[in-house]
Amino acid sequence: MAAGSGLDTTPHLPNPAPIDAYGNGGFRFGGMSHRGSLLCFPDGIWAWPEASVAELNEATLASVFAHAGLIDVFLIGGGRDPFVLPAHLRAMLRERAISVDTMATGAAVRTYNILLAENRRAGVGLIAVD
Repeated sequence: MAAGSGLDTTPHLPNPAPIDAYGNGGFRFGGMSHRGSLLCFPDGIWAWPEASVAELNEATLASVFAHAGLIDVFLIGGGRDPFVLPAHLRAMLRERAISVDTMATGAAVRTYNILLAENRRAGVGLIAVD
């Protein structure tokens, strides 16, 4: 994980894993559960302190930028409702050759699990939902 990313450098799980369940403010994956939001990349799954898409900015996406060489697509599950990522953040991802798609958290979980099963170079940021 990149220095200055605001995240713990130790992942909850040091490898990718499908998300088995979501709701009640957290997620289940890899035989464990986590309360709060998650960032998932090909090299692990981390806690993500974001609780709302309104908090997304250059600093909160620093870990995504740091994973530019490992991912081609990044999904953002923004809670219960779809949303539009601000143009400047979308441009910053595009500059790093990362395609981004935003959707509700449930849709992002399902899409990420499919991409993972296809061995695609994908990451996802999941905002926890109750």
